[in-house]
Amino acid sequence: MNKMISDYELIDRFIKGEQSCFEKLIHRHKNKVYAYISLYIRDQALVEDIFQDTFLKVIQSVQAGKYADNGKFLSWVMRIAHNLIIDHFRRIKQINTISNDNYESDIFNAKRFAEENVEDAMIKKQIQKDVRKMISHLPDDQREVIILRHYAGLSFKEIAEITDVSINTALGRMRYALINMRKIMADNKISLTLS
Repeated sequence: MNKMISDYELIDRFIKGEQSCFEKLIHRHKNKVYAYISLYIRDQALVEDIFQDTFLKVIQSVQAGKYADNGKFLSWVMRIAHNLIIDHFRRIKQINTISNDNYESDIFNAKRFAEENVEDAMIKKQIQKDVRKMISHLPDDQREVIILRHYAGLSFKEIAEITDVSINTALGRMRYALINMRKIMADNKISLTLS
């Protein structure tokens, strides 16, 4: 009797009035959705806002009957978050306040980079800076696949659904991103090792 309730079943029960079912859905997927938004947005308060807006939109869409289950609830939620992030950047562009100097993503300042010693920490910080710089030189579609795969931890199937392309296209973008990053490393004599 320890079977996990499917997303669809939770949505169905939520529609029928069980409010707690939506909380279970949020709890189940919040880490991936939050991490995804954090990869694009540096300001923590803004991440929280977009995260809340995402689930608010999800609730409104579910209640309006706009969600048809096909076993892809997380991908659907991620697409909503993705669209809200794009809307945010469009608004910023329109009011002309964006500057590359001010926008430096913190995707590499993850807790998993534990402190071993000062020297290792400094080297890791340099590696993070180098990788961030290389990723920033990639075309948008390649950068997005790298971020979704390696920092949001999504499968290529999920990436394909979120970005609205085939799995082969997503795989191709990853392949070209890695080729381009290797070329950038070679051209700039960058080494990404601790030794």
